Amino acid sequence: MFNHLSKFDSQIAKAIKQEIKRQQNGLTLIASENIASMAVLEAQGSPLTNKYSEGYPGRRYYGGNEFIDICENLAIERAKKLFKAEYANVQPHAGSQANLAAYFAFLQPQDKIMAMSLAFGGHLTHGHKINITGQFYNFVHYGVCANGRLDMDEIRAIAIAEKPKMIVAGYTAYPRAIDFKAFKSIANEVGAILMVDMAHIAGLVAGGAHMSPIPYADVITTTTHKTLRGPRGAMILAKKQYAEQINKAIMPGMQGGPLEHIIAAKAVAFKEALSPNFKKYATQVVKNAQALADILNEEGLNLISGGTDNHLILINLENIGIAGKEAEKLLENTGIYTNKNLVPFDTRKPMDPSGLRIGTPAITTRGFKEKDCEILGKTIANVLKNRDDKSKKEAIKKIKELTKKFPIYENY
Repeated sequence: MFNHLSKFDSQIAKAIKQEIKRQQNGLTLIASENIASMAVLEAQGSPLTNKYSEGYPGRRYYGGNEFIDICENLAIERAKKLFKAEYANVQPHAGSQANLAAYFAFLQPQDKIMAMSLAFGGHLTHGHKINITGQFYNFVHYGVCANGRLDMDEIRAIAIAEKPKMIVAGYTAYPRAIDFKAFKSIANEVGAILMVDMAHIAGLVAGGAHMSPIPYADVITTTTHKTLRGPRGAMILAKKQYAEQINKAIMPGMQGGPLEHIIAAKAVAFKEALSPNFKKYATQVVKNAQALADILNEEGLNLISGGTDNHLILINLENIGIAGKEAEKLLENTGIYTNKNLVPFDTRKPMDPSGLRIGTPAITTRGFKEKDCEILGKTIANVLKNRDDKSKKEAIKKIKELTKKFPIYENY
């Protein structure tokens, strides 16, 4: 592997090999990361990267797209089948572009959008003031209650008072199930478009482990690489009536040439997600997260909302006297990869917040079951509560055992 690269650019080849080794010998608990299959990797590393394909299948601005069209059409049809959607656009390069395109397709600059604040679990593209979305549109925000959960009555009251043209549901750090039917009822009451950003839970929706937004949302954005386990990229799903305006928002509105090698890899990932095994995977992701949450609770860690309904867990570390930045580094030094994160009502800064976000998509891909998550949970708690050489050495030993038990990319 990497014979040509090693001969031409040994520095890059070495860095890639070291990164593969890091993934092999560590455990990824970052909720937004996963492990793509070899089939997905082969598709995205193919010569399709050589082709310019501005436009859409059958309507390109360049010649020579006969086989590119086959790949993109397969990605579109599989995405529609997977999510039971009327329309799919598989060209967005990333979730941020997909979100911005959805706003651009339905709204005018400075129109009012209602979404969850970043401080409570929303995303930068849900109107944070430092992001382009917060500068081009007029955002009003909602959060969670003291118990860490959404209060639909409060959200309804804000919507009635503010009368937004769009309401956004779907988050990056919310560990509970989302009631899309309730959001649609509120959106209908105030005459708003309902947009769902299901980037984090797309794989769970595809596998039947979370309520689907398809029957309720007007437009749905998602990445393809988190719980969906595909290449890094995104797509937009919607009702057929919105196809033309969304297509125009992406091309020529937002993007030029699509990344057809990535789109081919998306098609492969969608085919994988259509298999019965993926349903088992999605169910196991949630079981593993709940098993991990149960152990962390037993060990005295303070979980936001007390646990999880999905793939992620949000921990407030204040009660054990450590902040998120230090916790992330301590765990990284043992081979456990997590990310520091704001918690609701956090008084600390985003780069050194009070919380830690962890998730189970990648370890579930490796083969973890509930018992393995219990071992991992005790290891994490031991490192975070004791913070000494003994706990570090014990963790390193345990992670070595677990990574050896569940290897990845063995033929690399």
